[in-house]
Formats: sequence, C-alpha cells, structure tokens
Amino acid sequence: MITRKTLPRRTFLRGARAAIAIPVLDAMAPAFASSRIPGKTPVRMAFVYVPNGIDMRHWTPKEDGKLGKLPRTLEPLERIKEELLVLSNLTNNNGRALLDGAGDHARCCASYLTGVHPRKSAVDISGGVSCDQIVAAKIGEQTRLPSLEVGLEDARQAGDCDSGYSCAYTNNLAWKNEKQPLPPILNPKHLFERLFGDAAHLNPEERNQRNRFRRSILDFVGEDTRRLQSNLGPTDKRKLEEYLTSVRAIETQIEKSQRESIHIDPGMEKPHGIPADFSEHFKLMTDMLTVAFQADISRVVTFLVTREGTSRPYREIGIPDGHHPLTHHRYNPERMEKVVRINRYHVEQFSSWITKLKTIPEGDSTLLDNSMIVYGAGLSDGNHHTHNNLPTLIAGRGGGSFQTGRHLTYRRETPMANLFLTMMDNMGVHVEHFGDTTGRLPGLNLS
Repeated sequence: MITRKTLPRRTFLRGARAAIAIPVLDAMAPAFASSRIPGKTPVRMAFVYVPNGIDMRHWTPKEDGKLGKLPRTLEPLERIKEELLVLSNLTNNNGRALLDGAGDHARCCASYLTGVHPRKSAVDISGGVSCDQIVAAKIGEQTRLPSLEVGLEDARQAGDCDSGYSCAYTNNLAWKNEKQPLPPILNPKHLFERLFGDAAHLNPEERNQRNRFRRSILDFVGEDTRRLQSNLGPTDKRKLEEYLTSVRAIETQIEKSQRESIHIDPGMEKPHGIPADFSEHFKLMTDMLTVAFQADISRVVTFLVTREGTSRPYREIGIPDGHHPLTHHRYNPERMEKVVRINRYHVEQFSSWITKLKTIPEGDSTLLDNSMIVYGAGLSDGNHHTHNNLPTLIAGRGGGSFQTGRHLTYRRETPMANLFLTMMDNMGVHVEHFGDTTGRLPGLNLS
C-alpha cells in the first residue's frame, strides 16, 4: 500500500541519544524507483564461509537438474531446497601451492574471494582485492555501511596460528586491497553498536557506566516512531512493528549473553559479550545481518564461520575433539563421522537463517528472493587439502537473476571466480576481469 506520504529511502528514527534505520517500506517505492537500479528492490550479496573443508560424500546431490532428496549434510535445507542452487566442480586454483604461497589453509581462505594467490612473506602480506569490496566500492554510497564483515571466532583463541601472514590469511575473507584485510566483527555487542550506534570512543569505565544506565535504544526514538506511524498505511505499520520487535529481541539476547558470560568457567578466556554456545552466537549475528539487510544498512556481507584451520571443538553436539585435527582423519571411520556431524551442524545454523529470510516479505517477494547468499568452503577434502570441486551453494534468487531448486555440475577446473564475476553483474557492478576468471558462469538462469 502506498501511503499519503512518500518516505526517503534513508529514513531514520531519531531521538536525543540515538538514531535507528528502518526497514524498506512500501512508502519508499518512489525513492527506490530513482535509485541506480530503476524500479527494483535492492539486491543483497553475502558470503558464508566454513573452515576445514566438507566431506563431499554427504554434500553432493546424486543427479543434476531439479533437486531431489538432499544428501545427509544438506538435509537441514530440505524444506527450502527450492530456494537453493548447488554448484559442483568449481575450483580455486590460486588456493593451491603455486610458487611461494603460504600453507593450504591460509591460501584457501585468503584467495577465496580474491581469486589471487597470496604470497608468503616473513614480514608482510600480499593478496588481492576481494569481490565484495569491488562491489562495496561501487555501490557502497547507497547505504550507510558499504559492507559488513563478521565472524564467530576470536583469532586470539585460535592457538595454532603460527605467523603474522598466516593469521592475516586465515582470519580474513574481505580484502580492501592487496595489503589491507578487513577483520571481521566477532562480538555481537560490537556489531550491534556498529549498526545502531557507535560507542567506540568510550573507555571501559565510561562504557560500563553507560550500560548500567542504558535503556533500550527504542526508548530514545519513541516519539519519532509514533510520529512516523501516524503517516503509514496498515501494511507498513505492521512491517515497522515487526522490525522494531526484532531489534528489541536482539538487545535482549545481547544483554542475556553479557550476563551469562560472568558465569563461564574462568579457565576459558572468552571475549566479553560473546555467547559460549556456537548456535546462539550464530543466530545472534545472523539476526543482526537480517536487520542490516531489511533496513538497507548494508547490501554486502562476508561471514567467516570460525577461522580457517580452526581446531574449535563442538561439545554441544558431543564432539570434544578439535575440528581441524578431525579432518585429517586418515580414513578412520569414527573421525570421519565426527567431521560429517560438524558439517551438518553448520548447515543447520545456516538453514535457520535462510528460513527466516524467506519469511520476511519485501514488496511482492521476500528478503531471501532479493538476496544471493553463497555458503561454502575454500577446501573440499580437508584430509588431502584439495582445492577443486569446492562445496558451493547459493540461497536466494538474486532479485530474479537465478533459477533455484537445481544442482548444476560444471566442467572440471571451472574457476570459482566465474561465479563471483556473475554475482557482481547482478549487483550492478560490471568488470571485465576478476582474479582468474575465464568468463561468466552460465546456467544460473534458465531464460
């Protein structure tokens, strides 16, 4: 419903001490019609990267074409398989040991979004510009934040990061230029402040004092909220109420995680405010990414689901062993089974997020319809460190650019960068060459 008052695309609720972006409403339609992509809802792009490879026996669908029953690792996505594209035989050649590169885990992560072979140096790093940053540089001025970089594991907890260049390569997906990685935000509290208010200038004592007296950010914008609601139609009112409810739910989760962090075993050092439970941490971060997409705060996201080469255990699913050592299973059935369970556990968290995006209406489609979210890894077989036939799927239709619900198998050694070049096109950013591309990736749309 178009209301009696047209809203600017960048509308904020403001108060004495806070400002909060609002979701895309029907009343903003004229503003979007004048954007760089005329008449279209904005398309969002995200990359969700999981470490240490995936057991491909339980990942790859048996047949090409329409997706049938999904393999064991992908089973959590069964109910939303019509929203997926599973892509086989994509290769990251520059993750391999060519010339003077760093170790396999460092190379596969650093080159994943750049398509450039990272060079090894005892004192320096050298990689490439990642595709997300190429897009952010072109369209970033259309949103408050050109891009968002988030993750789930603090590099200080990694333990087995053996050198400066290795840490830089394994802990970062996004690269602004060949010398400048963009570290992910790991603490949900910091991500919340990035999205809804920056308190970085406060020292710890001032921050603690503010937290003691702080009310919900929604309290500060209450008057502006009521004024805006009086000018909205019923559909927009409902959409705004649901959005603000989700913001408050995130605040509540963060407050809860901060309280619970006090009771964590003091023998396990944890950054303040980060939930001890992996699934809770994942949900909290993706809830905020959903809000960032919904409010058009940013359209470009990289999400490092724990750093490459991590030895994190998963005690919550009964696996106290480190993830990385397990992937070097030497075909031990028990260890291989644990790897599969970890792979599936990661997909379960991803499935919950994608399902949520599918339920959020946006115009005559959904937030998921207007997104393209890559889920995958820079290695396939973690036991042998293979860089070909990488596990890759896309959730979402990219604003109508992708025909989903299918499994596509490409020629062997098809560059992964071909996919990213195609995704950049869908974001309205056209470049002639990127990384080791040989062209656009065909077949994503049947038309």
